[in-house]
Amino acid sequence: MKKGDLYLIPTLLGDSPVGDVMPGNIKDTIGKIKHFVVEDLRTARRFLKKIDKSADIDALRFYLLNEHTKAEEVSTLLKPLLEGADLGLMSEAGTPCIADPGASLVSLAHENNIRIIPLTGPSSITLALMASGFNGQNFAFHGYLPVDNRSRATAIRKLEQDAYRKDQTQVFIETPYRNMKMFESIIETCNPQTRLCIAARLTTTGEMIKTLPVAKWKKNPPAIHKQPAVFLIYK
Repeated sequence: MKKGDLYLIPTLLGDSPVGDVMPGNIKDTIGKIKHFVVEDLRTARRFLKKIDKSADIDALRFYLLNEHTKAEEVSTLLKPLLEGADLGLMSEAGTPCIADPGASLVSLAHENNIRIIPLTGPSSITLALMASGFNGQNFAFHGYLPVDNRSRATAIRKLEQDAYRKDQTQVFIETPYRNMKMFESIIETCNPQTRLCIAARLTTTGEMIKTLPVAKWKKNPPAIHKQPAVFLIYK
């Protein structure tokens, strides 16, 4: 039996018009898929309805893959693919498999010789790097840094050292309600001349992207509390 294809489907980063940030063929591509692996059922259903208001959401099959999914359960998500049906993998926001659990499913799909089809869409990590003015040829994405104040400061200090020593842009994110704690840790830890870029609310009407030395950020703290944001450090 021919196996189905695994589509990696980017979702919106905010309440943006679909046509502003998604390719024109996204509706037709998604419309052919009847099985979806998602992080959150409600968010996924709302996104699919925004893509196509006429879509019969109740006729679709959804499977959860999030931080609560046990490793041994991931293989069961391959079932539609092994039975010949296409499967769409969606992140909670932005690009699948980057700072989300989707990579485990993609890895298993490769092991089972299943075709992987990544679709074009918004990636907060890429957009932030593009707009930062930092080194785009040598960079590292670190996901979430430690929550503990002392451990977080240690991690930031190490990233700053790598930025100078390796000529490497350091990219990381934080849970939105802890953004200001992250900002304060960076300001308290990094050298005054080290440059910090904060890219928040990307692709939305409230988008804010600003790069300043730490010394100037100290005088102009950003309004990013509870806002999705990407942090970048560079020399």
